[in-house]
Amino acid sequence: MRKLLLCMAVLGSQWLYAQKTIIYCGKLVDPKNLQVLSEMSVVVEGNKIAGVEKGYISATGADKVIDLKKLTVMPGLIDCHVHLEDEISPNDFEKHFKLNPADHAYLAMGNADSTLLAGFTTVRDLGGSGVNISLRNAINKGLVPGPRVFTAGKALGSTGGHGDPTNGLREDLMGDPGPSVGVVNGVDECIKAVRMRYKEGVDVIKVMSTGGVLSLEKDGTGAQLNDDELKALVATAKDYGLKVAAHAHGAEGIKRAIRAGVASIEHGTYMDDEAIQLFKERGTYFVPTITAGKSVADSAKKPGFFPAVIAGKAQAVGPLIQNTFAKAYKAGVKIAFGTDAGVYKHGKNWMEFVYMNEAGMPPLETIKSATVSAADLIGISDKVGTIETGKLADIIAVDGDPVADIHAMGKVSFVMKNGVVYKGGK
Repeated sequence: MRKLLLCMAVLGSQWLYAQKTIIYCGKLVDPKNLQVLSEMSVVVEGNKIAGVEKGYISATGADKVIDLKKLTVMPGLIDCHVHLEDEISPNDFEKHFKLNPADHAYLAMGNADSTLLAGFTTVRDLGGSGVNISLRNAINKGLVPGPRVFTAGKALGSTGGHGDPTNGLREDLMGDPGPSVGVVNGVDECIKAVRMRYKEGVDVIKVMSTGGVLSLEKDGTGAQLNDDELKALVATAKDYGLKVAAHAHGAEGIKRAIRAGVASIEHGTYMDDEAIQLFKERGTYFVPTITAGKSVADSAKKPGFFPAVIAGKAQAVGPLIQNTFAKAYKAGVKIAFGTDAGVYKHGKNWMEFVYMNEAGMPPLETIKSATVSAADLIGISDKVGTIETGKLADIIAVDGDPVADIHAMGKVSFVMKNGVVYKGGK
């Protein structure tokens, strides 16, 4: 019933747009300038912010007032690395044989709802079956509630590498998958795969530059795409107006991807000093996904949760990511918030703020990474990331003061996306 009402709110929201909504903010986070303002009013008209003023301005006529004087208000949060179609479980391998696209779609709807209610009004979905494209479209049409989605559709990787959907199968079931399912070998297949993703309607390209943890391959760190392949992927994506995100754990794969011109490195576990220098020279973003690292390491301790080959990689790679983040942050690498949600329970994305803060990033900078910096990485700084006149009305509020206690980021009590209230606001 709640989802039905939310859908009706989205579809029938035009009547709301005839009036102004004034939000009284006890504290208002300005992530661009790393400051917190007191006693502010935000005026919303339609789906956009019409003004931000000091003090609590008076409402007139049919104006609606939302009183958040006891809360800390900030821009809607952005997670640059999620997987909305699924959520990790001990039977993940079986899902490939038991679930149909429609099953993934229903799971994705619930995960999208949980993400939105946790205060994340925009996400970058970096790989799934392709259902994530349909989910994005359904959210945009107001058919289901969820964050604003920028999706990669199917991720691209090499035969036998991270992203090959036939790893671990019997020989007669492996076959020789190609670009249509995201498996590429050589320049020509890389070009074709990007063009196929463009045809399918993706917003970003995801490539697997190295091995990974949650795949049935023995090496989670080695480079798996050569320089020519990566350059072809990035150049073709650029032709079609798409940025490239590169999954990369090992140092060599990280450096190859940065030199090829990717917009971001995801995970980056074993980056070395040369890689850090390349990050800074090229302006490449690092999306750390500390939460995923900790989650898979914890799950690997449970007998039978993962196959042995995955458990070994999880125990080796997972615990390192937080220290890698600390090193990169202190060196001045650009950081954009991303968690790999789906590797852990959707809606717990806020834990990344805690882990980033533990590693030395001040609270306001962690919020900046999930607003200003994340919007810059995706390429939507003109629309979201700050609460400023003319931007989309993506506004959330938390109980408590995250500057004093970063755990307040897990206490979201108000969510407005695109001018529509999905949580709180009475």
